[in-house]
Amino acid sequence: MAINNRVKVANDVELKDRLVAINRVTKVTKGGRTFSFAAIVVVGNENGIIGYGLGKASEVTAAIAKGVEAAKKNLVRVPVLKGTVPHEQAAHFGGAEVFIKPASHGTGVVAGGAMRAVLESVGITDVLAKSKGSSNPHNLVKATIAALSEMRDARMVAQNRGVSLSKVFNG
Repeated sequence: MAINNRVKVANDVELKDRLVAINRVTKVTKGGRTFSFAAIVVVGNENGIIGYGLGKASEVTAAIAKGVEAAKKNLVRVPVLKGTVPHEQAAHFGGAEVFIKPASHGTGVVAGGAMRAVLESVGITDVLAKSKGSSNPHNLVKATIAALSEMRDARMVAQNRGVSLSKVFNG
């Protein structure tokens, strides 16, 4: 079931950008080596909105700026309940598999590398996460955002089913 929770954000929302990875790419021509950079960037308001983007340029700062612009174009809303996720969720993208599990207050973000950047940018403070398979940051970021965008809180479930919140919890 594909849930469309894309967000159109006006300029008044404060988005913080976080650099996940920079990749230097070398193109060899008859005139020598030409270097260019690819930067994957995550932006979020630390309150349930997250997006990622890839920027490529001949300089690092330009690549990061392009990545931020691309990230602002594909934002999604994620339910965050008391600093953690509503339920367990697994997802994969390419060779990267992620598993995200809610944690009690005070646990912190137990996640590695690219997953940590995504989870902190979305505003999650307590979570247990595991990355399986590929550790490629591009696929890891995409898999993490896919898992987060599949999350549903009780209010969303009640709305989709057309019943009250008490009916969702009590049957």
